[in-house]
Amino acid sequence: MKVLSAMSGGVDSSVATALLVAQGHDVVGVTMKLWGGDSDTGCCSVSDVDDARRAAQLLGVDHLVFNFGDDFARDVVGPYVLAHAGGLTPNPCIECNRHLKFDRLLARADSLGFDAVATGHHARVVGAPPSLRIARGRDRAKDQSYVLYVLDSARLEKVLLPIGGLTKQEVRAHAAQLGLPTAAKPDSQDVCFITRRDGRRRFLGERIPLRPGRVIDRHGAPVGAVDAVELVTIGQRKGLGVAGSGQPRYAVDVDVAGATVTVGTADELQSGSVRVGDVVLAGELGTGDVLVQCSAHGAPKPGHLHRRPDGDVVVRWLTPQRRVAPGQSVVFYDGDLVVGGGVALS
Repeated sequence: MKVLSAMSGGVDSSVATALLVAQGHDVVGVTMKLWGGDSDTGCCSVSDVDDARRAAQLLGVDHLVFNFGDDFARDVVGPYVLAHAGGLTPNPCIECNRHLKFDRLLARADSLGFDAVATGHHARVVGAPPSLRIARGRDRAKDQSYVLYVLDSARLEKVLLPIGGLTKQEVRAHAAQLGLPTAAKPDSQDVCFITRRDGRRRFLGERIPLRPGRVIDRHGAPVGAVDAVELVTIGQRKGLGVAGSGQPRYAVDVDVAGATVTVGTADELQSGSVRVGDVVLAGELGTGDVLVQCSAHGAPKPGHLHRRPDGDVVVRWLTPQRRVAPGQSVVFYDGDLVVGGGVALS
């Protein structure tokens, strides 16, 4: 099989490429140049491209660089900025998977005659066409199935996830055995287009007005202030300017238009349901009980799904849960199997 292996410059994608070579596939490595601005983290820095190239050379495969900067700016960075301007909490990594890794890159691979695209995600493709599904990776601590919920069966027919059956420890051991330069490289944890040096505040402040806001309690009484209401997310505790008396208080509502953040207690942050829009389903999804995950490394919680006539899904928690920040992805599981997901609306 002719495979285009996405190499971010990290250990996971390097080992994924090595495994494909060992399996006898005709492999070409590729690094996507996504962000033209400053980057000192994630998978967009110059050093990451160099690391990917060195790993490819050691493995004896050709290495390409595709410049998808315009697509990334339009489909990931732009929506990220607009989401914050509207008081939402976006997940740019999922949008990158949706629009770049498993859309733009797949299309380019197909036009060049490749049979499949491979990545170093810790997840598995299970089942058989036309009912392929994403399932959790073997290493639960590193599982990335949450960020791949956007992949339908048709796209999964051309996707390979070679390290999904390995633990992170096994991946690093394999890299060390091969002498890969990425063997001990730390995992990327941050949004790739926001630098550690300048941070989210400066990045957004250069693109949208950041306005100070008042902080009130559930009764409307003023209790604090924030420098930028656009940077506050549901569930946030620090940076709200709330005097430290009594029990901790958290952001339970963010009104950007009114430049107001409402705070409440941990109990007031609880909710019995969450409405989910932009729903992507891996197959038929009726009304029933599922496990629901609301962040990349959050613990799945049991919920009951209700399909609305407009296509949205309402998750009713079996026991009250912390409110999900609007804009965050909500993913549905049947055991280890991803059955769908979408974006929290309220």
